[in-house]
Amino acid sequence: MNKTKILCLVGLSGIGTLMAPYAVAQERPYFYTGASIGQSQSQLDEQATVNNLLGYKVPTTGTRRTAEDIGYRLFGGYQMNRNFALEGGYFNLGKSVFDTTTLAGPLRAQTEVEGINIDVVYTLPLSERWSLLGRLGAQYAHTRTGYDGRGLGAGRAPYAIGVGNQSKDDSNLKAGVGMQYELSPSLFLRGEAERYRIHDGINTKGDIDLFSVSLVVPFGREGRRVAPVMAPAPYVAPAPTPTPPPPPPPAPMPKAVTPPPPPPVVAPAPRRVQFSADSLFNFNQSTIGSNGQSALDSFARELKSTRFNTIMVEGHTDRIGSASYNQKLSTKRAQVVKDYLSKNNGIDASRISVVGKGETSPVTKPGDCKGDKPTPKLIACLQPDRRVVVEVTGER
Repeated sequence: MNKTKILCLVGLSGIGTLMAPYAVAQERPYFYTGASIGQSQSQLDEQATVNNLLGYKVPTTGTRRTAEDIGYRLFGGYQMNRNFALEGGYFNLGKSVFDTTTLAGPLRAQTEVEGINIDVVYTLPLSERWSLLGRLGAQYAHTRTGYDGRGLGAGRAPYAIGVGNQSKDDSNLKAGVGMQYELSPSLFLRGEAERYRIHDGINTKGDIDLFSVSLVVPFGREGRRVAPVMAPAPYVAPAPTPTPPPPPPPAPMPKAVTPPPPPPVVAPAPRRVQFSADSLFNFNQSTIGSNGQSALDSFARELKSTRFNTIMVEGHTDRIGSASYNQKLSTKRAQVVKDYLSKNNGIDASRISVVGKGETSPVTKPGDCKGDKPTPKLIACLQPDRRVVVEVTGER
């Protein structure tokens, strides 16, 4: 297996040159490593193995097989963005054994498989912690098959002996699906089912499935960041309506004097309260965090002590990412703020309207923040653009 181990090291060291950085809005790439262990299940064709050993088709009786064994993997990878990763490593699928009886006598064969692989792994987030996994890749397997028994005595060369060993190195495809749970920003738990296509040492094709549990340790991955809470500005009650002056006393003349009309009542100007999106939501999420809930609860208490007609909630994002994704994210965040004010604080939902403006109304100027890739410097520079604005219109 020295050749396979050397190829494993070469494959792992080549990951860095094969992967191309590809990023989407608000996600940084990182490296990771891990190990998995589980049960392998062989689906090799024993009858085909016997036929290849003897050189012709022969009936068998009393076939018994042990297809399950312990399998494991050691792997490392590069998460290019929140959806795609490139992963390579070493695998050992254990061994499978079968015993049978031919016309010439008993026959026993044992197959062991190990090798290296490189996969493209697709991650589909289902929630903040759960994700669906799918993988497709290539594997280079080293298969050893040992056999013995009088049932080989009538076989053809090179198998016409009582005891022997054959091995084969072969490249083929592999695929798998699974689930991932984020225990913490620095530790993931995976459960996966994978299928490996192999050739045994007797030129018999077959599949081996591996059902495993993995622990994954990412390096340099940032945890969820919570920005400082921006306290809402104090609410200023509208000025009281001026009282019209009393009518002048009647003039000492027979003609009545009409009093002047009262001055028009001026409606109070709408009040706008701006919240930083980073203070309400986790990074690139639409779920309100604990700090955001405290800020909205404080705003709602002040709002209940005033008289108002309508509330408009506007969602804004930065320019990182596609315009359609940012539009959906801003609308969803505005809707979440409306739902929280109405369901958690008892504010009439019919008086609240929402609008998502995406990246169309930035606070920063075009020359303030340079670059397109979501580096930490660019994300921090565009922070003022990620916001939620609440406009309150008072009564006359």
